Amino acid sequence: MTGHMQRPLLFLDVDGPLLPFGEDPRRGPRATAVGSHLARLVPEVGRRLAALPCELVWATTWEDAANDELAALIGLPWLPVVSWPEPSDEHEHEDRWFGLHWKTRTLVSWAAGRPFAWVDDEITDADRDWVSAHHRGRALLHRVEASRGLSDEDFAALDRWFRAL
Repeated sequence: MTGHMQRPLLFLDVDGPLLPFGEDPRRGPRATAVGSHLARLVPEVGRRLAALPCELVWATTWEDAANDELAALIGLPWLPVVSWPEPSDEHEHEDRWFGLHWKTRTLVSWAAGRPFAWVDDEITDADRDWVSAHHRGRALLHRVEASRGLSDEDFAALDRWFRAL
C-alpha cells in the first residue's frame, strides 16, 4: 500500500480516555479500587471507535494487556500496540525543557509521516508545537478530560477531523 492510500492512525491511551479516573464534578467520585477499574469501561466506546475512518493503535502503558484485557470487553479486535523504548538520557533534558510528554517522540516516529490523531489526557500545547515542527503529515493531538473519558464531543471532533483529511 502506498502512503496516500493508508488510513490515518488513531493512537489510543487507556487510562483517562477509556478508563476515566478521578472526580467529575458533574457525576461525583469514581471508583478507584484496582479491582473495579474495568467496571469504568463503557462497552459502546469500542463500537464508536471502530466506526471512525482510521486505523486504531494502542498507545498506552498497558501495551499488550490492552488487547488481552480490554479489547474484547469493548468489542474491538486485536489492535497494533506501540512499544515504548527504554528511557534514555538522549532527549530527556530537551524534552523536560520543552515540557514534552514522554510518548510524543515515539508516536511521531511510529506514524512515519502518516496522518494521525492521538487521544490522551496528558497532551499539552508543547506536544502540539513539537509535533507540528517534527511530523510531516497532518496530526490532531486531542486532550480528553480524564475524569469523564471520551465524550460525544470528543467523538464528534475526531470524526470531523478524520473525514476532513
